[in-house]
Amino acid sequence: MTSTAQAPQSGARTAHPDHLGHVIFIAAAAAMGGFLFGYDSSVINGAVEAIRDRYGIGSAALAQVIAIALIGCAVGAATAGRIADRIGRIRCMQIASVLFTISAVGSALPFALWDLALWRVVGGFAIGMASVIGPAYIAEVAPPAYRGRLGSFQQAAIVVGIAISQLVNWGLLNAAGGDQRGKLMGLEAWQVMLGVMVVPAVLYGLLSFAIPESPRFLISVGKHDRARRILAEVEGNGVDLDARVADIEHAMKREEKSSFRDLLGGGFLFKPIVWVGIGLSVFQQFVGINVAFYYSSTLWQSVGVDPTDSFFYSFTTSIINIIGTVIAMIFVDRIGRKPLALIGSVGMALGLALEAWAFSHDLVGGKLPATQGWVALIAAHVFVLFFALSWGVVVWVMLGEMFPNKIRAAALGVAAAAQWIANWAITASFPSLADWNLSGTYVIYTVFAALSVPFVLKFVKETKGKALEEMG
Repeated sequence: MTSTAQAPQSGARTAHPDHLGHVIFIAAAAAMGGFLFGYDSSVINGAVEAIRDRYGIGSAALAQVIAIALIGCAVGAATAGRIADRIGRIRCMQIASVLFTISAVGSALPFALWDLALWRVVGGFAIGMASVIGPAYIAEVAPPAYRGRLGSFQQAAIVVGIAISQLVNWGLLNAAGGDQRGKLMGLEAWQVMLGVMVVPAVLYGLLSFAIPESPRFLISVGKHDRARRILAEVEGNGVDLDARVADIEHAMKREEKSSFRDLLGGGFLFKPIVWVGIGLSVFQQFVGINVAFYYSSTLWQSVGVDPTDSFFYSFTTSIINIIGTVIAMIFVDRIGRKPLALIGSVGMALGLALEAWAFSHDLVGGKLPATQGWVALIAAHVFVLFFALSWGVVVWVMLGEMFPNKIRAAALGVAAAAQWIANWAITASFPSLADWNLSGTYVIYTVFAALSVPFVLKFVKETKGKALEEMG
């Protein structure tokens, strides 16, 4: 991934915005899509058992309803890059906001199981768009010296969205007397859980009107004056703006517009750098992280935990997720992406192995023995902590910055689509795998966590501190 382009001479590497708070606001507003991504992905956790009961379906059918949103995610992720290149990053965010809103209303008021699944696909498409456009936009507006920290806003927003959804679910469950199908506001509690997402969805749309378009997109469509104003806004007037525009324009002329065809070549089908992005995405999911957020309440109930307590444990896991993400935000620009990923891989493997051991014991009176129960609970939190302080942040930061300009949008779309397909595979398979052997399922996740270590060591290159125009 060594670049043949000259390093920018415009002062971009050392750029410091005149108003850092404004740049932080821009990144946070863009990361609102990440909040919705986390909220929509996790809110279904509170509805799993109610959907099973209301529609009288088994584990396999239930898994398809839960996981079908991920098909929409894959399609949204695969197409978002091209949409963003054609109509701009901001318009792409606004489309996602509308889709999130439609999905929330439809999911809260389903006529039957099939249209609940349909609304989840619509929400999934919005999540897929947000998963691509958030990190790409933030990487394009952030000064290089701050890009890692600002890029980690995406993951921070995701984990906050997850935590808020679990807290809202827990509050609504208590308001409904501990019954997911209890009545609230004329609906069943699980329907209200899914409908509350209307609020952040509308807020995301409103915030998109308060932030500037990406200067790189503006330059690509010939709006140089506006791009200069935005570069001054986000990188400071101390930067040579004409040289910055020339840097970006030179990279774009040298590397033309992003297209799927540009990803082909080199090794098997795709260029090696694209396979590295796909590998990062797949490993991030194959450690089983989303099992903790889609099925955690069901998982704890399956080993004898009271339903209300299971919702509370899901919330505490989300708090650990936030703590880990804050740790990553502090260190991602200090020690780099690669060391964090390696630390996380080792910690995740340890936590998952302990969970596999705890779940290997027979239930006593419908519950895990006390020692194994505590080990399972602590190990689950350890796993989530190490994921959050490493792969949760590092993958999104790297996908936003590791590709050359020529293929960034298209390659990010392919990598994100691979992530959603991997997510679907894990989510759709977990209920059946858990029915087969819960401990064995966690052994599989442990193996993938262990395999991620040699993958990072051999294939992943450090991107800390480089300008985007240097990637190649």
